[in-house]
Parts: sequence; structure tokens; C-alpha cells
Amino acid sequence: MSKRLKNIVCLGGGNAMPKAVLTGLKEHSVKLSVICAMLDSGGSAGRLRKDYRIVSPGDIRRAFIALANTSPVIKELFDYRFQSGELKGHNFANLLITALELSTNDYEKTRQELKRILNVSHEVLPATLDKAHLYAILENGKIISGEINIDIPKHNKSLKIRKVFLKPKAKAYPLTLKAIKKADLIIIGPGDLYSSLAQILLTEGVGEAILKSKAKKVYICNLMTKIGETNNFTVLDFTEEIEKYLGSKVNYVVYNNYFPKKGIIKKYKKEYPELLDLVKVNKNLPKEKFIGRNLLKKEVIEHHPQKLAKILLKLCRR
Repeated sequence: MSKRLKNIVCLGGGNAMPKAVLTGLKEHSVKLSVICAMLDSGGSAGRLRKDYRIVSPGDIRRAFIALANTSPVIKELFDYRFQSGELKGHNFANLLITALELSTNDYEKTRQELKRILNVSHEVLPATLDKAHLYAILENGKIISGEINIDIPKHNKSLKIRKVFLKPKAKAYPLTLKAIKKADLIIIGPGDLYSSLAQILLTEGVGEAILKSKAKKVYICNLMTKIGETNNFTVLDFTEEIEKYLGSKVNYVVYNNYFPKKGIIKKYKKEYPELLDLVKVNKNLPKEKFIGRNLLKKEVIEHHPQKLAKILLKLCRR
């Protein structure tokens, strides 16, 4: 009798989670369900969302590409961004997803067609299809409107975010809740704390489903702090904020405890000026919950997918 494959649910948005988690886990015999942030309001995805009154195609596109089993040419096509003319700044896959959604008027058909085109055997799911927006309340009481203005702050970047919320409220996609219910392991992150992860946990039904689930809950801490969002955050700061929006404790926190040469950090910060520094590691973190390892790729400040996959699969088997 064949052994049942483990169901692993991954929550996130942006590039971090697909690159760090999905590309590593897809090489193993597991069933993945990816729950994507859908409230992006900037760039190509934000423009399409505003113009056509759809949910953002940006983060779900990244997850599909990470899980695709297709030729490099097709992957490059889906990542292609127009450099000039009326389509300047638009990503090809964002346009395709928008066209599919408008022509089918059925998001489930859109999702299934993307799975077919990219030969994806796992599930890629939206957190919500509701047209909500993300807001942040700063420590001085000022309210910031829209995911893009939290992600790329135009306000005083030294001000801390006190709280984020959705308006109007957004309900979870039904298949997303089913995936959480069946999970053996639930992975949160890595990704922007407020503009990606918190918005998923704030979606009505998601947090409650995670709390009811018997799955082990794992948070993968970011490698670096981000200006205007997580200035001077430690591993414990990240964890406490995630647990605040989740409404419960996670079982495990996986974090990087290796600090490379300053030149490598400086070079990476130059490439990504929105990043501040490596996340500080608190002293005396309880080892039964906090798992610190060298999670970095060689010579770059990015999670090593295979290193992460090894840790996550071990936790899944516990």
C-alpha cells in the first residue's frame, strides 16, 4: 500500500517565499498548496487591478512560475516585462492572467488553465477574491492607504507600523480553507511582514482555519529588515508580530544565524536599497521552538531552497 503524501500549505507573496520554499519543496514527494497574497496595489499588477477591477495577478503569477514544469523559454516569457510603448512596465503573465479572468469570468477556470499551460501539479490558490485594500496605522496615528504605500513608504520611514487592517473585510477563497484543513504542515513566509504575510492572515477565515488545523505551524523568518516596515527587528520581533495576526503561537520558527562578510551584505544592500540589515538574533531563544541554521546561499543574502526544504521536511515528519 502506497504511503500518503504529506500536504504542505505555504503562505506568502512577493519573490521570497516562491524562491526560498517552493523551488526546494517541489523536488520532493509532497503535495503543495500555495496561498497567495492578492492585494498588491503597485506596479503592473496594481495598474491592472485598478483598471479592470480584478484581484492582483502579481503574487499568484510568481508562485505558478516557481512550480512550473515547462521549458525555460516559457518561464522567461511569463517573467517578461515590456520595456517601452503603451505596455511599458507590464509583465506578460500579469496581462495573460487578467485576460483569462476577464474572458472566463470564472477565477477557478483561470487557475486551472494556468496549471495546464505551465504543467503545474500542485495547487496555487488566492487568499481571497474580494476587492479589499490594505491599510497601516503608524505609531503617530497616521493611516497609510494601499499595499504599495506600505511596501514603498512615502511617509517618514523611521515611524513604526502599529497595526495593519483590511478595508472592506475580505473573505477567504473556499478552496484555500479546504487546503488548510487538510494540511500536515503550514509554512508562513518568508516575505514582507505587513504588505504580504499580515494581509493573508487578516483575510476572514484564514486565521481561524489555521488555528483549527492539527498541522504543525512554521514561520520562516526574513533574512533582512526592511525600511519603513521592520526597522531594527529581531527574530523575536518578527515572530511576535506574526503570532499577533495569526491569533496564536506557531510551533516552530526557522531563522538564519549565519552572518557573512560585510562586503557581501553591502553589495546586496546596494542592489536592494529598501533592505536595511540582517535580522538580529535574540539571545537565549528556546531551541525547541526556534531553529537557527546557516540558511544562506553562497556569497548572497538569499535563502538556500534545499537547506530550507531539508529542515521543513524533517519538521513535517516529526
